[in-house]
Amino acid sequence: MLETIKLSPQLRDELKALTETGLYANEEDFIADAVRTLLAARPDLREALACKLYDRGTFSLGKAAEWSGLDIEAMKAALHRRGITRAAFESVDEIQSMASHALESAGRKVE
Repeated sequence: MLETIKLSPQLRDELKALTETGLYANEEDFIADAVRTLLAARPDLREALACKLYDRGTFSLGKAAEWSGLDIEAMKAALHRRGITRAAFESVDEIQSMASHALESAGRKVE
């Protein structure tokens, strides 16, 4: 994957030096850690990425909400803001889980 990314000579040298420190086994491990760190620090990026992955059909609504750290209603609003039409990618188990959670949140008994 890294072979397809165009990097400046300076950045390529810095990545190589990082692996030479022994802190990361390879450049991909460092980049994966850097991306995780960036996403942890930037909820707006997590939301945007979750919306894109939902739009592609990679994530269900429940998975997008969980991954982004949003509740279902906030995830629906985020999709709407981006003009993404919701489709039913959710599995039956996810739909049942969301329904149970909604009933519990409303103080109703789940059967």
